[in-house]
Amino acid sequence: MSHRRLGRRLHPPKDARLEVGWSRCAGHGLCAVLAPDLIRLDPHGYPASPTIPVAPWQEHGARRAVNQCPALAVRLRRRA
Repeated sequence: MSHRRLGRRLHPPKDARLEVGWSRCAGHGLCAVLAPDLIRLDPHGYPASPTIPVAPWQEHGARRAVNQCPALAVRLRRRA
């Protein structure tokens, strides 16, 4: 049985990106700890960029940042 038939994706889409919701972000900085290769913080402790491209090999860290953000301010988006 193929992975496709099981509903699993072997490779995420190349146009995935992280988005930070500024109205929700409280500057905890946990996202930068969980995905340091993706998220850089500004001098005030907030993510420096509102939209961050995610390469396929970075998706694990991106998902961790999304799932563990205490303010629910980080989303992983894919273009349809």
